[in-house]
Amino acid sequence: MNEALSNQPLLEVRNLTTIFPLKRGVVQAVAGVDLSLHRGEILGLVGESGCGKSMTLLSILRLVPYPGQIVAGQVLFEGRDLLKLPPSEMRRVRGKEIAIIFQDPMSTLNPVFPVGEQIGESLRIHGLLGNAGPRLPWPFDRARRRAERERVLKVLQEVGIPMPAEAAKRYPHQYSGGMQQRVLIAIALSCEPKVLLADEPTTALDVTVQAQIMDLLNRINREHGTSIILVTHDLALASEFCQEIAVMYAGRIVEKGPTDALIGDPKHPYTQGLLACIPRLTGERRRLTPIPGFVPDLMNLPPGCAFHPRCKFARDECLGQDIPLVKLGPKHMVRCILYT
Repeated sequence: MNEALSNQPLLEVRNLTTIFPLKRGVVQAVAGVDLSLHRGEILGLVGESGCGKSMTLLSILRLVPYPGQIVAGQVLFEGRDLLKLPPSEMRRVRGKEIAIIFQDPMSTLNPVFPVGEQIGESLRIHGLLGNAGPRLPWPFDRARRRAERERVLKVLQEVGIPMPAEAAKRYPHQYSGGMQQRVLIAIALSCEPKVLLADEPTTALDVTVQAQIMDLLNRINREHGTSIILVTHDLALASEFCQEIAVMYAGRIVEKGPTDALIGDPKHPYTQGLLACIPRLTGERRRLTPIPGFVPDLMNLPPGCAFHPRCKFARDECLGQDIPLVKLGPKHMVRCILYT
């Protein structure tokens, strides 16, 4: 019984579809996405900018901005469909059980509050320190404030910010980009969530700081067993840290599978194109081969395969039909007419 439960995904996304009704037409930002995340796993969600990666994460937490609408699908977390929860219950899930790291700390952190206050806010909202003392009004509850300070300092230390007692008093503008990203991770970790959604956590950081942030996320996964969905446009980065990878294009998953299988033997022409764009420092010298054309307009997608206009293997069968995901091996699936 326990073995069967352990094989069940912690988070499972089924046929998730999110649209944006606009005056010019309807933008289908997320189109029938299926994902599964197991306990202690790091799943990479890879693709070019504008393919729907970030919107998938926002849809999971029901944070889609107006006028966006989730029109179909299920988001099953420990057996509960998050899309059917009332708003009050959904607010208890956000931050406490599923946390998100947004990609731009400059616009995410509040510039008028010290970072320690912003970390402590999550603890107060979710009442995680409710047993630290008598239930008195917050300004007079010294025991709870002491417990909050201890937790804030501990989580700052966990994410590698030196001198946490002094760091908690500083404002976001007093930190570098890499340190701001660590503060965002500290806020996400403050309530010890089971799932962490990392939306481009290394954006605009130099390569040294990128490596530090990814090592931090890897350590969090290893030491706390936190399951992570890592959104990135860098397939090389995902291949280094993720056990499984899903490649997204124009709102759809076009290939997904174990990292070794997907990187070692990519099947979809888009995945092959992404790998051909990665420079290599060792081995045979070769030219980088860019993917021709442009990312399609989600409001005017071509019928059938959206990658058809850019694909060197395109044929007439690619147009005018919905191409399903085809299973090629254990957990390895691809959406391409070449394999149907």
